[in-house]
Amino acid sequence: MKKSLLIFAISLLGMLSCTKNDTVVSPKQTDVYVAGYDGDGNTYKAKIWKNGVATTLTNGSTEAFANAVFVSGNDVYVCGYESTAVENIAKLWKNGVATSLTNGNSVAGANSVFVSGNDVYVAGYETASNINIAKVWKNGVATALTNGTNTARPNKIVVAGSDVYVAGYEANAAGKSVAKLWKNGVATSLSNDNYYANASDVFVLNSDVYVAGYEGNAAGKTVAKIWKNGVATSLTDGTNNAEANSIFVSGNDVYVAGYESNGTKLIAKVWKNGAATSFDAGSNYLIMNSVFVSGTDVYVAGLEYNNTSTASNAHIFKNGVATPLIKEYTYTGANGIFVITE
Repeated sequence: MKKSLLIFAISLLGMLSCTKNDTVVSPKQTDVYVAGYDGDGNTYKAKIWKNGVATTLTNGSTEAFANAVFVSGNDVYVCGYESTAVENIAKLWKNGVATSLTNGNSVAGANSVFVSGNDVYVAGYETASNINIAKVWKNGVATALTNGTNTARPNKIVVAGSDVYVAGYEANAAGKSVAKLWKNGVATSLSNDNYYANASDVFVLNSDVYVAGYEGNAAGKTVAKIWKNGVATSLTDGTNNAEANSIFVSGNDVYVAGYESNGTKLIAKVWKNGAATSFDAGSNYLIMNSVFVSGTDVYVAGLEYNNTSTASNAHIFKNGVATPLIKEYTYTGANGIFVITE
């Protein structure tokens, strides 16, 4: 009997020791959202993928594209456009339910969405007299960033505290696009009037404002660039065409996604602190559209064209490893990515 009690005590002590020291830690859940489109070459459907599983936002009766995604709490916001028999309508989908931001009487589109608290901001454009007017919708109410004298298009919106930043371009009197950054509706030109330029993305960290885009040069090529607080840094040397499409800052590291031509095709690029990593798809073209950093993981969304540019396939890259969202080449693209880790 004493021996049995001794064995029980030792066993109980071992159980208590394991309970105290061997704490079970649940693995973090990471959800990857991608906004894009899928089509057959004639009609395109707006889509969103969550961890590779697709949800179609439109029925395919008219052309539609999803351009960006933002996740806030349990809500998933996607923006883009859907065509009608007359014109394109700027759209916002919240958890798959669509809201029209424009009435369909003129061409319009929504390019970026950002949620701050209870406020939903969308950047896009609407035409008047065949001129694109840059606009911001806050909770569905539109404010024009430009007066319609010259065409303009906003590409990305970010809210930091009480400040609203929008990156895009506005044409000058000669019709050349000038890279622009709007802060609370006030525009700053990032490029001069000599060459075509565009601001594709903006990221705000503390008091620093980073912008990614491109600017032309005297040789007629586009140079991939970033601007930090208005000061430009070239990512490419201007020998071949290149563009920076997306930027994400994590700690002291600046990640930029885009592409550079090698003279015959497009090669996807990710720059980390100015140092490029190339993603070559053989005879195919590869473009990076959106980058998102979560912890130590770098996610990039883009698309691969076949060598005749007649079909494409949406891709996600995690730390450089590609995963196609659709196995076969159709007409599919990934425009925006957002990652949640809990």
